[in-house]
Amino acid sequence: MRVGIIILAAGSSSRLGKPKQLLKVNGGKTLLEKTTYAALDSGANPIIVVLGNQAEILSKIIQTLSVTVVTHKYWILGMGSSLKAGLQKLLNDHPETEAVIVTVCDQPYLTAEHLKKLITVYIHTSSQVVASHYNGIHGVPALFDKSLFQKLLELKDDEGARKIIRPQAGTIELVPFENGEIDIDTPDDLNYLTNNKD
Repeated sequence: MRVGIIILAAGSSSRLGKPKQLLKVNGGKTLLEKTTYAALDSGANPIIVVLGNQAEILSKIIQTLSVTVVTHKYWILGMGSSLKAGLQKLLNDHPETEAVIVTVCDQPYLTAEHLKKLITVYIHTSSQVVASHYNGIHGVPALFDKSLFQKLLELKDDEGARKIIRPQAGTIELVPFENGEIDIDTPDDLNYLTNNKD
């Protein structure tokens, strides 16, 4: 069973004031590297990394890794636009893909183990959606069965994957994601993470 991963890393981090993809977290790796390594170590394949803002700089960070980089020139239109670009590339190159995990690169506590759990639950339940659950939220990373690929491709440019998760709320499987609610959008988020390291 082929399960791919799309990492959305195209944004400009306007609220943070600097590219969050380049922030170094535990172990000295950037958030982009940490997320990409987690995806690679999950056993999923292929791994699609969607870049946009500062794509040239960011692509150099992961150029030696076994991932496919999509440079999306219309990234400014929104997350949905980037997601669709990544999914279209995945389907063009690997039409046999059975499911895809959509994730972002600003969740510093994301691990390969969590991604593996999403895949394992999907294999055992054949659910259309296997979403992460944290702080009362059903969110990303989330796995979508191929039966929902068309709905993902029909997202508006400024909509995220959660738009698809909500209508499926009665049928999805949930996997707890400890500290999944911690992401880095603002300087306050960064300060909190820096001051609350394990």
